[in-house]
Amino acid sequence: MMTAATDSTRTIVTGSRTAAPARRAGSRRREQLVSWAFLAPFLIAFALFLVWPIIHGIVLSFTDASLTGAGGGFVGFANYAEALSDPVMWRSLWNTIWFTLLSTVPLVAIALLMAALVDRGLPGQWLWRLSFFMPYLLASTVISQIWVWIFNPQIGAANNILKALGLEPLAWLQNPETNMLSIVIATVWWTVGFNFLLYLAAMQNIPPQQYEAASLDGAGAWRQFWSITLPQLGPATVLILLLQILASLKLFDQAYQMLGGVASDTTRSIVQYIYEAGFVSYRFGYSAAISYVFFALIVIVGVAQALVTRRRKEQL
Repeated sequence: MMTAATDSTRTIVTGSRTAAPARRAGSRRREQLVSWAFLAPFLIAFALFLVWPIIHGIVLSFTDASLTGAGGGFVGFANYAEALSDPVMWRSLWNTIWFTLLSTVPLVAIALLMAALVDRGLPGQWLWRLSFFMPYLLASTVISQIWVWIFNPQIGAANNILKALGLEPLAWLQNPETNMLSIVIATVWWTVGFNFLLYLAAMQNIPPQQYEAASLDGAGAWRQFWSITLPQLGPATVLILLLQILASLKLFDQAYQMLGGVASDTTRSIVQYIYEAGFVSYRFGYSAAISYVFFALIVIVGVAQALVTRRRKEQL
């Protein structure tokens, strides 16, 4: 009797030990299925709206496809060869780079100054935060119309300020020497609020004990900002620079709207030229080739930024 009971007990224990891994494996499979079920909507949207357009665009860049439906035959690298020898494409690319250089520095410096003023305790902080960030919430069409009126040669506020200072009025948007600067000014006013919020969040993460210790050591506000605040804003500055460069390289909306869609040799961006090639000249294949030349530039900028960031971390 004892032997039979012992054998049955061993059988039950052994069976339970064998069933436990099977239950765990089944549970893991169910968890994986649930995970994939939650990911499925995103993966489908990702494939439809990102992966497929990229693949389709690459295919188009090797054809002479037209918006009219004509063409579509394979032309190899002819579109890329034409793009690389197109002076208008290179001029548009230079305009984009020039705008990026002109806008990135003030967008970072002014945002840092605004964040420092608010972080140091200006009266009515909520009002300053709201006023600094509010323009960023406006649509590009609204921003463009506001600044078209400001830069109006006859009744605009910009020329009224110049007259009050005893200076000659300017044709801000009509003059090739000032139209790019006008777009930069409008863009800085429009988008600096986003960088301001990023800097302000980074500053508020700095432990206040560091400032208290510096004050006890006799460090003034400027010394605290230079020795405590700026060094700890390094990661935020790198992030803001990267985001700002990528955003500035995509210049199109404000330039196109402020100039009324008129193509100017001094303000035509590479994105606008892509638009003109595809939807004005109806050359979809050529437009796709230019877009991938531009995409290569963005990839180069991103890789260079990543290398600089990694080298800086290694030095630290």
